Amino acid sequence: MPVLVSIPRVFFTLVALSAGSFLYVLLCPRFCVPLCWLSCRRLEEEGREGRLLPEAPSDAQFAGYISVPEGKPLARAPCRHCAVVSSSGQMLGSRSGKEIDAKECVLRMNQAPTQGFEEDVGGRSTVRVVSHTSIPLLLRNQSYFFARSRDTLYVVWGPPRLMSREKTGLVYRALLKVKEMYPSLRLYTLTEEMMAHCDALFQMETGKDRMKSGSFLSTGWFTMVLAMELCEQIFVFGMVSESYCRNQSQPPVPYHYFEKGRLDECRMYLAHERAPRGGHRFITEKAVFSRWAKKRNIVFTHPSWPEG
Repeated sequence: MPVLVSIPRVFFTLVALSAGSFLYVLLCPRFCVPLCWLSCRRLEEEGREGRLLPEAPSDAQFAGYISVPEGKPLARAPCRHCAVVSSSGQMLGSRSGKEIDAKECVLRMNQAPTQGFEEDVGGRSTVRVVSHTSIPLLLRNQSYFFARSRDTLYVVWGPPRLMSREKTGLVYRALLKVKEMYPSLRLYTLTEEMMAHCDALFQMETGKDRMKSGSFLSTGWFTMVLAMELCEQIFVFGMVSESYCRNQSQPPVPYHYFEKGRLDECRMYLAHERAPRGGHRFITEKAVFSRWAKKRNIVFTHPSWPEG
């Protein structure tokens, strides 16, 4: 049998649909659009907040530094703020430890310890730049430097004849043994190209050929070069300016903060600066660092350097 549809029911259904449509058209501009706008605005703000959040820095390649023994370039995220900590006796009594440890990365040199000096020099070590001549000093205290300093990256510099991988230079052989004893140690050396670059940089800045002038670069030089590659902003602690030792009224300060009463810093600096051959040109290097500070984001503190 055919289904009979009630005409009144159809009529009321059509009237209800028409009324609903009319109300939608009438009220939507007032309620729906603001709701839609709020939803879109929220999504837009979430997207903007996401764009404002700093992206995690990706690893950068530092081709002048290669791992022992693999020979792979150093790869790590750059540091926004670095503390370069001098080994100078100027650090004694500075109470800079907390300020140093608050920096994202902390760079130290050679065998300068932190244990027992935390109040002045801090306790963290992100990178330790080491001279080939200081390797025996670190080996005397392997448990401190290598066994417990697993978070520290070691960068060793030295002349090619001692650091050669092909001819297995004397220092490089020692580094291989250290790596065998401490497989998780992050150990790197400068490439021959980077060593040559540091020599060329010295000549460009001073007008002197390093070899012909009988000059030795200091670990501070290599540390500053690395810091300028690695760090966006550099805070140097405990390094005196080029003019500091000209003032004869300066009180005596230990050459190293961990070797009290042995060598006076300014006497050491002046003796090396005047040496005809085989001298570290500490004062000359600091004059160069002063010029770099005018071009790069470098701040010298404890003691602070005069402007000019």
